[in-house]
Amino acid sequence: MLVSDAMSTVVLTIGPAHTLRQAARLMSARHVGAAVVLDEDSSGLGILTERDILNSLALGQNPDSETAGTHTTTDVVFAAPTWTLEEAASAMSHGGFRHLIVLDGNGPVGIVSVRDIIRCWAPARQHVPA
Repeated sequence: MLVSDAMSTVVLTIGPAHTLRQAARLMSARHVGAAVVLDEDSSGLGILTERDILNSLALGQNPDSETAGTHTTTDVVFAAPTWTLEEAASAMSHGGFRHLIVLDGNGPVGIVSVRDIIRCWAPARQHVPA
C-alpha cells in the first residue's frame, strides 16, 4: 500500500505569523494534528504539530503572542505519494515524529500520520455481539 492510499488530503496551511491559539483553533476545527507552515520569505515549508503547541503551553508561553513561525519544525522529512507505508513508517520511527508532509511536484498534496498508517494496516473493527 502506498502513502497516496493512506494520506489525508486535508492540508491545513498557515503562515508563520499565525498565533499558536489561531493555529490550534484551525487544527481543531479541521480535526487535524498538524499544519503546514508556509513561509515564502525564508525557509519554505515547515510543520507545526499539536505537540509543538503543547510544549509551548507547558513552558508557560502565551498562545496569543507566540507565533507558529517560532515553533515550526523546518528540518522536515517529506514523503512522496509513491512511497510505501513501510517507508513512511520507517522515516517516522527513525526521525521520532508522527506526521509527514506529502509532496508531489513543488507543493503539499497531503499529510500522512501514524494514525493513517495504523488505519490501513489494522483490520476494520468488528462489532461483536455481547
